[in-house]
Amino acid sequence: MSRDARWKALLELLVERGRLDVEEAATELAVSAATIRRDFDQLAEQQMLVRTRGGAVVHGVSYELPLRYKTARHASEKQRIARAVAGLVAPGEAVGLTGGTTTTEVARALAVRADLATGSPALTVVTNALNIANELAVRPQFKIVVTGGVARPQSYELIGPLADGVLGQITLDLAVLGVVAFDAAHGAAAHDEAEAAINRLLCERAERVVVAADSSKLEQRAFARICAAEDVDTLVTDAAVAPETAHRFEEAGIRVLAV
Repeated sequence: MSRDARWKALLELLVERGRLDVEEAATELAVSAATIRRDFDQLAEQQMLVRTRGGAVVHGVSYELPLRYKTARHASEKQRIARAVAGLVAPGEAVGLTGGTTTTEVARALAVRADLATGSPALTVVTNALNIANELAVRPQFKIVVTGGVARPQSYELIGPLADGVLGQITLDLAVLGVVAFDAAHGAAAHDEAEAAINRLLCERAERVVVAADSSKLEQRAFARICAAEDVDTLVTDAAVAPETAHRFEEAGIRVLAV
């Protein structure tokens, strides 16, 4: 296992559990305790964790793992969700994409759609996510519009009042939201309030709103609300969603696609 893969795995485990012992982590990753101690020390230098005697802890309860350290958890589910979301997009439409691992997969699914290989433009993509803009900018058939703003390192998203100016001047056919939580009663949410505010603006500028989220994100709550459930037209999730969960979203007037 490479150092990069090991660091990603360690940080994922740390976010899930809040605390990790050296021996526990060494067993999980099948490496030596000395390697884990060295990894913990180096990650602590980067302020990615807090070193403790015999292990490490996260910075706080609401710690959010930066996007660059997220492993491909639920990777196959996210790819299926992404293909289904991409299938909801018609050629020539204007589509808003928020940041996140699932929406990044949506961007990749759009990039390989054969019917979007040509056109002027075949698709207009508006995003506040720098990594998504970077991936799609090499597709000449796509018109890429990036909002202004200040980069948030955890998610590569641009946030703040500079982004408001761009979003206030556009209209979208479809907004695709990547969320950390979606609940039929409490709506869609993110960890960060500034990030949620930009995502809310994307929703307000769109004719249709799609939430792309694997089933682990459903019936969860997070700090910053993006929009109410009633503002969402379609939820695309994986086939592991519980029938009662899907039913609650359907009762809220949301079309549920479980793929």
